[in-house]
Amino acid sequence: MEMRKLGSRGPQVSVIGFGAWEAGGDVWGPNRSDDQVVAAMRAALDAGMNWIDTAEVYGSGRSEQLVGRAVADRRDDVLLFTKVAPRPAGSGFRPEEVKGAIRASLDRLGTDHVDLYQLHWPDRSVPVEETWGAMAELVEEGLARHIGVSNFGRALLERCLDVRPVDSVQNKLSLLHQDDRHDLLTGLEEMGVGYLAYSPLALGLLTGAISKETRFEEGDFRGAAGTSAPRDFAPADLEKNLRKVERMRPIAERVGTTLAPLALRWVIQQQGVTAAIAGSRNPDHVRNNSTAGDLRLDAQTVAELDGIFGD
Repeated sequence: MEMRKLGSRGPQVSVIGFGAWEAGGDVWGPNRSDDQVVAAMRAALDAGMNWIDTAEVYGSGRSEQLVGRAVADRRDDVLLFTKVAPRPAGSGFRPEEVKGAIRASLDRLGTDHVDLYQLHWPDRSVPVEETWGAMAELVEEGLARHIGVSNFGRALLERCLDVRPVDSVQNKLSLLHQDDRHDLLTGLEEMGVGYLAYSPLALGLLTGAISKETRFEEGDFRGAAGTSAPRDFAPADLEKNLRKVERMRPIAERVGTTLAPLALRWVIQQQGVTAAIAGSRNPDHVRNNSTAGDLRLDAQTVAELDGIFGD
């Protein structure tokens, strides 16, 4: 598995990491057994992924607990990334709240430090400088090795940089969602900031496993009715997106891979991207995703994909 340095100060990370959002089970329908979820995480590690990304809000802490169980016998070989969220969903962004949140996460994870602690999304009610100062103190105290942000734009990122270096940004990036490609990613490497792409498979749409006939399990938010459904799954958008996915199939066949690794590798090869986060509760899907770590796309293939999704 290809490895890259996270920003100018961070650790070496595999270009595919395991995302434990699904492990929380609160928006993906009924969870698989805890044993199967843990098996999926261990399959990721066995396949060469060296980091797992989770958060306090994933299943109200359940994801962190399962991550802790999965890495209990190999903590020294695994990088753990987690996040604190604003109130009311999370612990809050005031300094005392951030410090309480990380200790609660450490307890659920069964460790004395995390390798990357992140602000999950912006909180306009608390000055980001105040929150980022508290995050810096966590590094000084040894509770977090590195700190980053998620769902931040350039303006907020620069406000954090005025206080202390930012080790990473975790934002949405995929063939279907390319906003950061032409904005935030520009110049990020020069700032010394790493970039972790979440939802690189667009909630499963880019895997080829979803069709117009797909019916999601009860509780899976992708199958919500009306305006509650994610935008990409609204009927008109879904049909358009599925047509694009079908055009990927001959490219994947020519490259000698399947749709999920192809979509993941496109993300990894974008300038400024350090790694992509791919999660699943299915060990076989995890192993397939991991093959993107050794895949290479030539310029012609990247241009073909750009042409499909730039339409």
